[in-house]
Amino acid sequence: MELDTATLDTAMAAESFTGVVTVDVGGERTFERCEGFAHRALRVPMTADTRIAVASGSKAFTALSVMRLVEDGELRLDQPVRELLGDDLPLIDSRVTPEHLLTHTSGIGDYLDEGDWEPDDYVLTVPVHTLTTAEAFLPLLDGHPQSFVPGERFSYCNGGYVVLAVVLERVTGSSFHDVVRRLVIEPAGLERTDFLPLNDLPAEAALGYLHTDGNLVNTLHLPLLGNGDGGVFTTAGDLHGFWLALLDGRIVTPATVEEMTRPRHDVPQERRRYGMGFWLHRTHPALILEGYDAGASFRSTHLVESRTTVSVIGNSTAGAWPVVSAVNEAIDAALGAG
Repeated sequence: MELDTATLDTAMAAESFTGVVTVDVGGERTFERCEGFAHRALRVPMTADTRIAVASGSKAFTALSVMRLVEDGELRLDQPVRELLGDDLPLIDSRVTPEHLLTHTSGIGDYLDEGDWEPDDYVLTVPVHTLTTAEAFLPLLDGHPQSFVPGERFSYCNGGYVVLAVVLERVTGSSFHDVVRRLVIEPAGLERTDFLPLNDLPAEAALGYLHTDGNLVNTLHLPLLGNGDGGVFTTAGDLHGFWLALLDGRIVTPATVEEMTRPRHDVPQERRRYGMGFWLHRTHPALILEGYDAGASFRSTHLVESRTTVSVIGNSTAGAWPVVSAVNEAIDAALGAG
């Protein structure tokens, strides 16, 4: 597929995009643009190897970790999560299962309402430096009444994926981050992908900026270590590697991949469908990861039949969205989608 340079330039200027745009086909990179700075104050240029946060794009890693445990017989998709939560989070309906949480049909109350949020808001009600494990999120997850009967409908829920992280910790006895490293990151061979602490980022990681200009970063707006609903830092190259590893059966079995990527819900307001941990193109075989948070705007689309990955990874809250829109038009053209 081809990206029109003039269209892309206009989109990048719209919200002062800083980040990376790439197209990878099989083993070849056919397009690459790096814009702006990984560190504005020090004017550190963005490169294709810069590690950038992908926010909710991380949910696929949580989902795959859960499905690895399902494959290993350590967890059932239809198992009531109450069996693992015990007396914690008593407002979660006793009928809620991992499958409900994975498919955003649990109906649990969400600790983070994306419909009422601004980048400058301090949305976390506990000190951010304490949020280093899934268990540490229990006070945030508690106190939110059930919104609807489990399985009744689709409603995107960040809290559901943090509950899954709690489940992962309790089943394995390990920290959520170690579980994801062992079950997903290492089998996929993702050498530049990890959960990175926001107060101790390595030199090759991009800071996340709240606005299109200025130096205000997201350190006090997000958990110190992202958890089940976000927090992964990665590169464009690792994203392409992730998609290939997934579809080649190196993370979970092909049967599990098929189960996770079959359309379960139409989401008209997003012009997409949803599977289990993955967004899906509205009509064609293309898989999507997307993330949006203070200091992060991201989408990676994988065209299954041509083994093509198109990624837009931005290190500001809104900078990537005009670029994503422009790139989506090229993706639709390549797929022949009207």
